[in-house]
Amino acid sequence: MTELPPQYNPQAVEEPRYQWWEAQGLFQADPDPKRTPYTIVIPPPNVTGILHMGHALNNTIQDILIRYKRMQGFNALWVPGTDHAGIATQNVVERALAKEGKKRQDVGREAFIQRVWQWKEQYGSTILYQLRRLGSSCDWRRTRFTMDEGLSEAVLEVFLRLHKEGLIYRGHYIINWCPRCQTALADEEAPRQQTLGKLYHIRYPLEDRSGHIEVATTRPETMLGDTAIAVHPKDKRYKALIGKHAILPLVNRRLPIIADELVDKSFGTGAVKVTPAHDPADFQMGKKHKLEFINVMTDDAHMTNVPKEYEGLDRLEARSKLIIDLEKAGFLGAIDEHPHNVGHCYRCHTAVEPRLSPQWFVKMKPLAKPAIEAVKKGTIKFHPKRWTKVYLNWMENIEDWCISRQIWWGHRLPVYYCEKCEHTMVAKAAPAKCSKCSGPVRQDPDVLDTWFSSWLWPFSTLGWPQQTKDLEHFYPTHTLVTAQEIIFFWVARMVMAGYFCMKAPPFTDVYIHGTVRDITGKKMSKSLGNIIDPLDIIKQYGTDALRYTLVTATAIGQDLFLSEERFTAGRNFANKLWNATRFVMSAGPAASGSPGARQLPSPSASAGGAQLAAPLGARPSASPAPITIPDRWILSRLQHTTTRVTNALDAYQFNDAATALYDFLWHDFCDWYVEIAKVQMPQSAEAKATTLAIMHKVLETGLRLLHPVMPFVTEELWQHLRPSDAGPSIMKAPWPKAAKKLTDDEAEAQFARFAAVVGAIRTMRAELNVPPDRKPPVHLITPQAAVRQFFESQQPLLQALAGVAEVHVAAQAQKPKDAATAVVEGIEVILPLAGLIDVAKERERKQQRVAELTKHLQQAEARLKDSDFTDKAPAEIVQGARERKQQLEEDLKKTAAQLTVLQAM
Repeated sequence: MTELPPQYNPQAVEEPRYQWWEAQGLFQADPDPKRTPYTIVIPPPNVTGILHMGHALNNTIQDILIRYKRMQGFNALWVPGTDHAGIATQNVVERALAKEGKKRQDVGREAFIQRVWQWKEQYGSTILYQLRRLGSSCDWRRTRFTMDEGLSEAVLEVFLRLHKEGLIYRGHYIINWCPRCQTALADEEAPRQQTLGKLYHIRYPLEDRSGHIEVATTRPETMLGDTAIAVHPKDKRYKALIGKHAILPLVNRRLPIIADELVDKSFGTGAVKVTPAHDPADFQMGKKHKLEFINVMTDDAHMTNVPKEYEGLDRLEARSKLIIDLEKAGFLGAIDEHPHNVGHCYRCHTAVEPRLSPQWFVKMKPLAKPAIEAVKKGTIKFHPKRWTKVYLNWMENIEDWCISRQIWWGHRLPVYYCEKCEHTMVAKAAPAKCSKCSGPVRQDPDVLDTWFSSWLWPFSTLGWPQQTKDLEHFYPTHTLVTAQEIIFFWVARMVMAGYFCMKAPPFTDVYIHGTVRDITGKKMSKSLGNIIDPLDIIKQYGTDALRYTLVTATAIGQDLFLSEERFTAGRNFANKLWNATRFVMSAGPAASGSPGARQLPSPSASAGGAQLAAPLGARPSASPAPITIPDRWILSRLQHTTTRVTNALDAYQFNDAATALYDFLWHDFCDWYVEIAKVQMPQSAEAKATTLAIMHKVLETGLRLLHPVMPFVTEELWQHLRPSDAGPSIMKAPWPKAAKKLTDDEAEAQFARFAAVVGAIRTMRAELNVPPDRKPPVHLITPQAAVRQFFESQQPLLQALAGVAEVHVAAQAQKPKDAATAVVEGIEVILPLAGLIDVAKERERKQQRVAELTKHLQQAEARLKDSDFTDKAPAEIVQGARERKQQLEEDLKKTAAQLTVLQAM
């Protein structure tokens, strides 16, 4: 193994290392009845997608889990793939055609679909290559696509099974219609957004000319399709009008006035226009009262079946003209501001139009029953638990799923109609003729909702409907990692499909991660210009820095707040580990050239510390020395860290795992033990042998613990520390297990006291400007004999780490003149400073600093008391001002305490 370069360069390491992993087949998993499987299926990104921070977070979490389980010895499989993303992909290719001055109708269905396949082959794998840059250890041999041959077979199979059981049907219903994409949308695909609109009051004259009835509507253009007026049967205002007729303004259509409990008496005037072809509630009233259904809009939301002056107008143009015409004719009443929720297409964000249309549906309530029970009984668990209630609430109120889409790209419905007798047939392949009258057949032009293929993903990717060895071994899968936005779109439907097709849950755990936001809390979006590109972060800071920052930026399931500056912590951590490893290697190899050549010791109270015993066959370079309190401490801290990290990963507390590793490797190992090693190793050959063996073992174990979070730097460093009997890669090395015999509470308590004293001395030196090259004596005063004995034994270490000369330990002592003092862990620490600093000068400097901080604090307090600032400034600016005030308060308190010390000298 070559020597480590002086600095860590992620760009020089990551891509070659990833290629090596792939070439070694380290991501691959095949059925093995002797091993326990652990399976994750990737939430398939859209084939149109490029890597964004949401993908980066989602796939980092999945990769942490799969690497962790792989190291634990599981037969860990991560199945990758992409989704054909019907509407999104069709839109991309349609935009490309538009640049040529064409529409998809100009080239025809078959030619258009061929264009989409060509686009997919050219650009569709982009995101998969980007996932490799993220370090995703998927079994790429198994990459699937929701329209590949096997998954297409699965789609046909489940459609036929559902249809055979009476769970798929065709009907005329009000659906969400996107005029831009010109297709039906499921309710989940048309999220509602609060919009400030208008409530138009329109007077409908009564047929008997006795007056009028006034209705209120937010969509006056749909009045051209009105076929009734409805009031609540208990509304006394309109009781006398029930059964009479009104006249539709501008159209002169005769409208019955009906009574129905669906009417909300408190909305508008309490009387509503009924447009059965353009409103869900009106549709129900239309069916109940046998009203006429008049569709007044085309697929692209232009008016049709209306008076000629409105024919062909866009819906909003028609609205404007109608308002003018109604006002001229005296039918228009008040126009009020009215906030209301309007559905928008989840792809193009166009306001959807409720529209009567023949569509195909899946009956969901029968499918939902076992999926509800699975979660209630704990067969499937949500993390965090709060999402359980959200899931159950939706499932218990589930509506039928509209699965047909009026686009060309996707799985075409396996439905055929006889052109002679209109008989409907459902079949995997086109029938040669009608099964009823032998007439010619045509296929339904619609395609299935994109989610109809992805709800089969956990088992279709493993070979279903064939009974494959993969399916037998790797299903059910284990952990699904996803975002809250697709709990209804995907998670719930996969559970239903799993029980319908496999009679078993598709997974056992669902981890719902938070949303990635900018540092002010806004969701990242192109329109806001606040997007942080993960590929840019990888180029600047490295993949490990990206991954580390993502998992430490949030608690379990909470949103993340990111700024580019936050990624420096991950980069610095990688550099710290790199430098520590360079030191350990430069200090010398462990006995017999590997950490495994020396067994780790057990603490021994009688001996004051166990010895580092060499195993059989090892030939240590020197006899082991008795291990010290710091040795026992670092080994004990390693055991605690191993337990904490393992428990955190098992509980999906990724930030806790990463934080524990940072604290241990950066602070305990690098900041403390490496510095201690520099003192211990020169003492004797035996001390060096012991210290080196411990350093190698602790660092090598720490790298294994960190590997799932930061795979690249840990692999690179581990290759230089790799035990001679280890496998080829850290990802195949065993996951560390805590050894109870190395847990040493006594050593941890003693070292904590020692570190506190060193910290107090360092703080006093820094705060009082003691020059780094000056080494004052230190007096440690404590009545406890055992504590005095401990510090007397640690004098060389205390002198080196605290930068002091003589160490005087006593039960009591008189405080020297011009000395700083601190009390830690019941120990009075006295630092004589005579001749080391100019006390008068330092006192004056601290007084000036106190005055300066006091002034700034008063200004900060005045600003926050100004309501013009707190009420009008952006929230993030106000929060920043509060944080600055808090920091000023802390700085002032600290500086005042330092001044008190100087004034007492």
